[in-house]
Amino acid sequence: MASTSYSDKQPDTDVETQRTRLCDEFATITGTDSAVAQCYLAENDWEMQRALNSFFEADMERVFAEDFEDDSNPTPKKQKTEEQPSADCIDLTGDSPATSCKSAEDDEKKLSLISWNVDGLDTDNLGERARGLCSYLVLYTPDVVFLQELIPPYVQYLKKRAVSYLVIEGKACLEKLFNAGGEEAYFTGMMLRKSRVKFLESEIVTYPTTQMMRNLLVAQVIFKGHKLCLMTSHLESCKGHAEERMKQLRMVMQRVKDAPDDVTVLFGGDTNLRDTEVVKVGLPSGVCDVWEKLGKQEHCRYTWDTKANSNKTVPFVSRCRFDRIYLRPATKEGVPQLCPDHMALVGLEKLDCGRYTSDHWGIYCSFTVG
Repeated sequence: MASTSYSDKQPDTDVETQRTRLCDEFATITGTDSAVAQCYLAENDWEMQRALNSFFEADMERVFAEDFEDDSNPTPKKQKTEEQPSADCIDLTGDSPATSCKSAEDDEKKLSLISWNVDGLDTDNLGERARGLCSYLVLYTPDVVFLQELIPPYVQYLKKRAVSYLVIEGKACLEKLFNAGGEEAYFTGMMLRKSRVKFLESEIVTYPTTQMMRNLLVAQVIFKGHKLCLMTSHLESCKGHAEERMKQLRMVMQRVKDAPDDVTVLFGGDTNLRDTEVVKVGLPSGVCDVWEKLGKQEHCRYTWDTKANSNKTVPFVSRCRFDRIYLRPATKEGVPQLCPDHMALVGLEKLDCGRYTSDHWGIYCSFTVG
């Protein structure tokens, strides 16, 4: 999306034409009318990206307020048969039913993770879908969350709603993207559960030849005394960009390989990978694909499934395992190893709006430490 302001030196007719076009475009994206579009654009110096961010942030604020005014919770339909968290716990600061059922031993030894491309660029039902994500956070209380295709208003909503999590944003290239124009900005992020994961530092590693402003977000953390290196990324999309995607995977796996031997590495995200590409690149010794490690269970194979997920209208059926989790346990003698023990897909139930939380299914994984 172009982020353009128009000088007063332009002829009045040109300015009027450009602003009319911007109003029409804004109204189409947001589902509003020209009057609302003109208001937001004028307040933001007729810069489209700023105006859109302002609109969606305001919309998230409204949705956020409604959460506390309405006793109904837009949780996935399968949760209606389960005990619901009280209104006092809707901000995710309290324990969920799942957490309260855990034994002390399980709580000490297990690390849980969700990885999810939340499709923030799809603005239809964005507020309800963001609340849907938060409902899954309440249900599963993951220690670590990897997110892809975030946009600024979505992140602001998560920061206000999920206050028991530290949110880390991987948006180093946003300013460059705004200046380049032609695309809307989106990025990756992580959420760390403050009570169980100690954040040390993070960095953003740029892929030097990406055409889609993709990068690698890396965070060093401590979980129950164990050193973890967490990595998430949204690798280059589409079949035609396989070579660039494999370059990016090689960079990621080199970082995994180079991590100290007393550190456990977890990499996950929307990799867009095909199995043949992984074979060509190869995985370093000691690195495993968690889905394969757990026996290639069919029920959690396809994370992009247009046969089952109707959020995107496409004239074909595509079932792919784009979203993946990779693990390299610590290898130093005496350091406890992380071992995967469970994987499932999340987001399989429609929300009240009739759509899913995202066009991707999320991945939930748990790991034992021992």
